Amino acid sequence: MQEKMENQELDQFKPKIVGFLCNWCTYAAADLAGSSKMEIDPALTVIRVMCSSRVDHNLVLTTFFSGADGVLIAGCHPGDCHYGAGNYYARRRYALLKKVMESLGLESERLKLSWISAAEGNRYAEVVNSFSEKIRQLGPNPINKMSGL
Repeated sequence: MQEKMENQELDQFKPKIVGFLCNWCTYAAADLAGSSKMEIDPALTVIRVMCSSRVDHNLVLTTFFSGADGVLIAGCHPGDCHYGAGNYYARRRYALLKKVMESLGLESERLKLSWISAAEGNRYAEVVNSFSEKIRQLGPNPINKMSGL
C-alpha cells in the first residue's frame, strides 16, 4: 500500500529547478529557444548572472536547502568567457560542489554544469528538458523531507 502511494507521489511530482544562466551566452540561448517556440520544461526558474563564475558554493547550497530539487549552472564555452577565465573557475567550483553534496547525502546528479553559447537555443532546450527528466527520476530533494519543506 505504501509503495503504491509513493509511486503516485512521484507521478505527481513537479520538480523545482533553479537555473543560474550566464548573461552573455546561456541567457541569450534561453531567449532564442523561447522566441523559436521550442518546448522547454517549465520546471526551471531562471536567474540571470553576469558570469557562471559568480555562482559560488554558498549560493548553490542555499538553493538546495531552500527547497530546490535541482540546480543548473550554465555559461559560455571554455575559452569564450566575456570575463576571461570565468568558466574555468565555475568548473573547479562545480567539481568541489559535487563532493560536498555527496557528503551531505544529496545525489550529485541534482547539480548540472553545462556550456551553452548564445546561438545554441536548441541545445539549451535539450539540456533543460533532459535535466528536468533526470530530476523527476531522482524524485524530491531529500533535504525537503528531513526539514519538512
